[in-house]
Amino acid sequence: MSRSSTVTEPTRSPVTATIEIRDPATGAAVGTVPVTGAAELDRRVASARRAQPGWAGTPVGERAAVLRAGAGLLREYVAELAATAETETGRPRAEGAEGIAAGAATLEQYAELGPVHRGKSLQGDIDATDFMVWEPRGVVVALTPWNDPVAVSCGLLGAALVTGNSVVYKPSERAPHTSALLGELLARALPEGVLQTVQGGGAVGAALAARADVDVVAHVGSTATGRSIARSTAVTGAKALLENGGNDALVVDAGVDPGWAAEQAALGAFANSGQICVSVERIFVHEAIARPFLAALVVAAESRTLAPLVDRRHRDLVHAQVDEAVAAGAECATGGAVPDGAGAHYPATVLAGCTPDMRIMREETFGPVAPVCRVESFDRGLAEAARDEYGLAATVLTSSLPHAQRAWRELPVGTVKINAVFGGAPGGAAHPRGASGTGYGYGPELLDEMTQTKVVHLNSAPR
Repeated sequence: MSRSSTVTEPTRSPVTATIEIRDPATGAAVGTVPVTGAAELDRRVASARRAQPGWAGTPVGERAAVLRAGAGLLREYVAELAATAETETGRPRAEGAEGIAAGAATLEQYAELGPVHRGKSLQGDIDATDFMVWEPRGVVVALTPWNDPVAVSCGLLGAALVTGNSVVYKPSERAPHTSALLGELLARALPEGVLQTVQGGGAVGAALAARADVDVVAHVGSTATGRSIARSTAVTGAKALLENGGNDALVVDAGVDPGWAAEQAALGAFANSGQICVSVERIFVHEAIARPFLAALVVAAESRTLAPLVDRRHRDLVHAQVDEAVAAGAECATGGAVPDGAGAHYPATVLAGCTPDMRIMREETFGPVAPVCRVESFDRGLAEAARDEYGLAATVLTSSLPHAQRAWRELPVGTVKINAVFGGAPGGAAHPRGASGTGYGYGPELLDEMTQTKVVHLNSAPR
């Protein structure tokens, strides 16, 4: 999730509004994208509504085949998608290609899961049966982020489409060209109207979330936006499916190898320049290994050459948190300075001597910053990790099985990772808590979110 934009403010004319995209590495203009206006939004939502019953009536095996075809097109166009994403978001092409491959795999996963989506039956009287069927909710609005635009979008789009919903897809204004190509590729095999791609910033997303003629608003992005969506859907009655911001903790226990722990911390804090939903945002390290851990983390940070942040505006927010932490007593062990030159680059930064009350430990930074707080015990580290309004994910590095057991039981987050900052089985779900949102993302459970149940009581008529 991000709290900033890669784009300039929309420019308006009597005809339309546009968004200008700039390359975050060079600052050069990439292109402009027209914002979908109110009348066009009305038309797109109405088109999705008309198309939905026919799509829901399509055999689920045929809907699954469409997703498989879409996955094949993503692989065919991986180079173009990755190159476009790099010019819009700064993510290196090789990493972008990995995200596109993950998106294709997600579509194939839902192609497999959709036809076997569950139902159940109950026997009542001898001549009566209750059975439960799962039906599509209708029109799904999918609001997706810029930091991994294809992979995240494919999760929401794949689950919504295979269960028979139509979709109005509003990707981030920070990656509009990448997402437009994704929408075009997936729509090739779909009936007209089933997948509608619209463009714009927060105002367009808010307008979609406030509509009374949509049934689900699925959002991956900031907590502030997620809360706004929740307020809108409380009025309209649409289902809100939200993965919001996170402030993921890393707890480093005594007894683990400090060099290995530092590499895990660096991977979690600096991958994609810290712009990952489940990036490591705050580190609590046991004082018994704090010194060698910190030294190794500085080496790991200084060995990395990072891609730029998504834009200078976001870089300013990241740097402001770093400056504030240093002013409050943290020590900048490496990084922490805005480099000269074009673009939105920022170095891998390690902050030592942080305290839990600093803003950089309490709020999501979404940048390549590793704030480190020493703790006197595993108990203290676990308690500080749990003391947070967010509830997305957390990681614990420990060689103690009892500590690992305590970690997954006591941390109030949707995902707990033991001894690996990233990873997870294919098909795994996530269920954020607190300020991080509500509802499942990914996995077979996402199919449940995109459907609603109908109970049928079937009884024999008198003879």
